[in-house]
Amino acid sequence: MKQRSMKKITLSLTKIIIAGLLTVLICSGYAKAQTSMNDVPMIGAEVFIEPGQTPEEIDGWFKSMKNAGMSVTRIRMFESYMHKPDGSWDYSLFDLAFKAGEKYNIKIYANLFPATAFTDVGGFKFPKSDENLAAISNYIKHVANHFKQFTSLYGWVPVNEPGNGAVPNDSFAKNVFYQWKTSQRTASYNSNGYPVFDFSDQRFLVYYNVWFLDWLVKEIHKYDPTKPIHVNNHDIFKNVAEYDFPQWRKFLTSLGGSAHASWHFNYFDRRQFAMAMSANSEIIRSGAGDLPWLMTEIQGGNNVYSGGNPMCPTKEETSQWLWTTIGTGSKGAIFWCLNPRSSGFEAGEWAMLDFQDKPSERMEAAAVVAKVIDDNKELFARARVAESGISILYSREALWVEKKLLPNGSKYEARDVGGVMKSALGYFETLSQMGVQVSLQEMGEYDFSKENYTGKVIILSHQISIASSYWPQIKNFVSKGGKLIVDGLTAYYDENAHCILRQGFPLQDLFGGDIKEFQMMDTAFAETIDGVEMPACLWRGSIFTQTGKVAGISNGDTIAVFNKYGKGHVIWVPSMLGFGARCSKDYAPLSHFLQKELSNVLATQPIMFNNIQPQLLMKTLRSGNSYITVIINKSKETKTIALKTTIGATHPQLLFNDRAGSLQETAVTINPEGTMVIKW
Repeated sequence: MKQRSMKKITLSLTKIIIAGLLTVLICSGYAKAQTSMNDVPMIGAEVFIEPGQTPEEIDGWFKSMKNAGMSVTRIRMFESYMHKPDGSWDYSLFDLAFKAGEKYNIKIYANLFPATAFTDVGGFKFPKSDENLAAISNYIKHVANHFKQFTSLYGWVPVNEPGNGAVPNDSFAKNVFYQWKTSQRTASYNSNGYPVFDFSDQRFLVYYNVWFLDWLVKEIHKYDPTKPIHVNNHDIFKNVAEYDFPQWRKFLTSLGGSAHASWHFNYFDRRQFAMAMSANSEIIRSGAGDLPWLMTEIQGGNNVYSGGNPMCPTKEETSQWLWTTIGTGSKGAIFWCLNPRSSGFEAGEWAMLDFQDKPSERMEAAAVVAKVIDDNKELFARARVAESGISILYSREALWVEKKLLPNGSKYEARDVGGVMKSALGYFETLSQMGVQVSLQEMGEYDFSKENYTGKVIILSHQISIASSYWPQIKNFVSKGGKLIVDGLTAYYDENAHCILRQGFPLQDLFGGDIKEFQMMDTAFAETIDGVEMPACLWRGSIFTQTGKVAGISNGDTIAVFNKYGKGHVIWVPSMLGFGARCSKDYAPLSHFLQKELSNVLATQPIMFNNIQPQLLMKTLRSGNSYITVIINKSKETKTIALKTTIGATHPQLLFNDRAGSLQETAVTINPEGTMVIKW
């Protein structure tokens, strides 16, 4: 009887705590230390600490980082290796690492890693029970109180790679879900009363990540209130729908991510991995907002049995990935990892050092990049992305609907999970190969509050669900001078997977018409829009024109319209042009179309390729009165490229050139796998 009463008290207390946290999360802000947007980018590698290592080994690893010009590391703070069965704590193994950090002036991000199974590679994502939550709190108390004494402690990473894919099936998650759901207000929009799917699990998972990160940060701040807080998302192209980065900004100092080619780039082939790193970086940059960001984990070495697509990065790829993140405005990157772990999954894998603890060619390549940054500290500290004004937006709701409606046994890539993101990536890849610095953002991260959007462009490629809350915001963007490009089945559904294309289409006045129908096309086809023939796939949409001007006709049907709305314009093509370019691997037609339709915006770009360059990409930064371009050649041929500029660039300076390329005024010759970094 006494046990049952205690259980009720504990459950009630948990509910009170959770309810209190709900209120605090909504109302709280943080007084916190911040890493600065003016920091010099830092390059480093994670040191893996485990029992059996000697003081000499640990010291040697930090010394090797110092010799390579590396200045930052991250360490998993394994509770299992500190908290003894008798309840005592032994920090001595990890003390060796923090003392070595002080000795060699290496900054350490301490990554919380409460007790978990030896076979758990990624670590905890959420608490499993009230008892587990209390144990995590106790762990943080001991670890934060002990390690805050070290000057090498740079900041805390509250959880490794948040992102679970689904709501955990445990009593704690169910209890928080109940509290969350009972606190939800009835939505003002209800899909006109139609029966709809339930997306509460997906919405809760977004909330649950925010809630738990917030709780962890509060626990850290009880004992160490001033150190920076950093967190790294992972598998961004699949997990991004559960990340509410604007909410995360309230308790983070900087945002990061894991970008492992072996695990996270399976929407791309190997020649596209630099492009994948670029897209990954742009998503994180947008998520960070005004906070600094860095790539917390980049693949450092070989896979043996881990990784979905095992590989060993080349030294050229190491340079490409580093410069791609720097070219996207990051404040650095950390490789996973410096030394290989010796036991468990991933034993002997991923490392920058060889088995004799000597630098691999990958580490030597990273050292060269670090030296360039060190030689140009002020230039890179002040560098910011040179915004093009072009933003490709993806919708969290579109990713949810796509997953919810996934058919079994689909043989069509465009309607599988990934079709929504790959459509957006089709435009991203096209513009990147034109040398345009383009943004990739979730709709909630775009600033819809400006008074003038002249010269700004939004691209919505096959974003099948647009939430009702964004309808007036998109209209406002166009009415105030913005240009909107829409393709595929964009706005087919609202946020509840209710089809909104029948009579009363809420975006009719904006798009310039209504959909007549979509027809399934079993093979790839071409659409001619405004005189440009472009590859498309799967669905061909036809339009019942209202205010729009016909821009394309096929078999007597209108397949594209241009519509003036307020001070802006809309280009609407209800066929999958972004996906078509990507699927056909022929980006030139879409590039030609974009050059034609965005000529005014492209004419203002500081630097870009004179024409599309297949399998090349460019990133552009501005630093004071200077510009920095990163150019990467993933083709199999040496390319001589004419650049066009609007900045009157003279006497360009090569800062980095790893494959014997050459530069003459605004003409660049770059060899296969080469990376060139140019200051203008």
